[in-house]
Amino acid sequence: MNPISGTHWPAAVTGLALTLVANIALAHGDATPQPVDTEGLAPIEQGQWLTENPYRGDKAAIEIGASGYNSNCARCHGLQAISGGIAPDLRELGPEFDEYFINRVRNGVQRNGMTYMPKFEGVLSQEAMWAIRSYIDKRHYEYNDKNLDELYGQADSAS
Repeated sequence: MNPISGTHWPAAVTGLALTLVANIALAHGDATPQPVDTEGLAPIEQGQWLTENPYRGDKAAIEIGASGYNSNCARCHGLQAISGGIAPDLRELGPEFDEYFINRVRNGVQRNGMTYMPKFEGVLSQEAMWAIRSYIDKRHYEYNDKNLDELYGQADSAS
């Protein structure tokens, strides 16, 4: 006798559907953070958490941040920061969201006892977090058709 015939068919389909949904849900939050090599960036004083990106427009920071983003953020926030709907589209975060960004990355996001985003404080350095933010700044400029030379000019005027 075929076990998926007759009255067993709806139960088999339901079981398969539940297994697929559980695998998708677990795949979202089961990721090991990867280190980010920040060699070449100006160090930030330990214990002093900044609320504004010190590397905005810095091409080296953007490159380091792109690598860090791809290793730690793209899984949920999408390749090139283009969200597939699981997590917020980070291209929409303009410079006025620096403090919001750093607090979310440091502390993660939990709701109703569930982790929606892991905390990265103690895993990534502040330099790595701001480098990732620099990459997101670049993606914000591209997303909004802003002139990248204006972004890069911010690094030139800060040095």
